[in-house]
Amino acid sequence: MQIKINGKEVELKFGVKFVRELDKVAGLDVSGASFGMGLTKSIPALNTADPAVLADVIYSATATVKDTRPSQDDVDDFIDNYEGNLEKLFDDVIAEMSKANAIKVALKNAKA
Repeated sequence: MQIKINGKEVELKFGVKFVRELDKVAGLDVSGASFGMGLTKSIPALNTADPAVLADVIYSATATVKDTRPSQDDVDDFIDNYEGNLEKLFDDVIAEMSKANAIKVALKNAKA
């Protein structure tokens, strides 16, 4: 999946690196100990159209971008200024996530 942030095409990838990055951005941290859980927390929030979580998911999906990775602020601004149908963007991101081998089981289990 590709989106345009700051005039640049950015590819979103929802693999293991995405999950690791999401754990850093949105995971559970108790007294300095990281317990992951970023994906587990984010799936229900995406389904309720939480824009902050959408921004975290998009940012985390850029973990494999090397030279021109957008910052978290860039992604937040992208969401704030999105001119398309934001509901469709949520749907597109969720659909793309459901195709990813690394997380499709987690998505399926979250719906059960």
